[in-house]
Amino acid sequence: MTRAIQIDQPGGANVLKWREVEVGGPGKGEVRIRHHAIGLNFIDVYFRAGLYKTPGLPFVPGSEGAGEIVAAGRGVKEFKPGDRVAYAGGLGAYAEERNMAADRVVKIPRDVSYETAAAIMLKGLTARYLLRRTYRVKAGETILFHAAAGGVGQIACQWAHALGATVIGTVGGKAKVGLAKANGCHHVIDYKTQDFVERVKKITKGAGVDVVFDGVGKDTYPGSLDCLRPLGMWVLFGQSSGPVPPVDLGILAAKGSLFVTRPTLATYVAKREDLLRSARELFRVVGNGTVKVAINQRYALKDAAKAHQDLEARKTTGASLLIP
Repeated sequence: MTRAIQIDQPGGANVLKWREVEVGGPGKGEVRIRHHAIGLNFIDVYFRAGLYKTPGLPFVPGSEGAGEIVAAGRGVKEFKPGDRVAYAGGLGAYAEERNMAADRVVKIPRDVSYETAAAIMLKGLTARYLLRRTYRVKAGETILFHAAAGGVGQIACQWAHALGATVIGTVGGKAKVGLAKANGCHHVIDYKTQDFVERVKKITKGAGVDVVFDGVGKDTYPGSLDCLRPLGMWVLFGQSSGPVPPVDLGILAAKGSLFVTRPTLATYVAKREDLLRSARELFRVVGNGTVKVAINQRYALKDAAKAHQDLEARKTTGASLLIP
């Protein structure tokens, strides 16, 4: 038996229960992983609260982890016991051990620790597809990244800075301004005390930004559209403040023939070759220091409810980990 966090029904943080669960041996094409660290992400809250559907109840939440392989199922040739691995996507990470489809797992380079891998897989792969595929950021462009002091924001803003873009970030509170500046933002806007649309217009001298990366949702809409230049793109990849209401597509024409997309990581790494290519690039920019990862909160796995409460109250910055 191993221990894990289970959810019997959607709800608040109190529905996260610490229990013994039966994992069993890995099936065909699977590996069994003993976690060393587990990533905490806002998508975990969406599943816990019932905003995103789950395959069934009860379920083990969590979409990101790193550890060592302790067993490999039939047909698995790429991995063996003792291999250091990490993954992002799919539920079941909030556990001491779990089985995982081998084609969703990647090896961790020697210069990347378990904790760093667990902190960057979901957030870092998200930053990678946003900046390199959804909208391929180029030198000389200007971007707006909401929640720049968050886990995805810190990675993405450093990366965009290194690509030669001018990075404007928004944060929720004075304490996070310095953090965003330290992680790649040329300009930081505290949207609790400043009108971010007016500040963006001033910074860009009325031109607007090339792209807005928005993981906040309700609280930044429709302002995000007003920050874009004509033919600019609004990339809505999350909704930490709540879902955006239905959008009248005519608004996109009125505001300058704008583009909008609602991407997900799962789509961008559905093919194994895309997952491996993305992971290699992510590990490279972390390994060479282009992107530095700040793990600012660590919680025992059994204290996942406290971690969720802090995350929802926006008390966290950078990456947070659950430690089995």
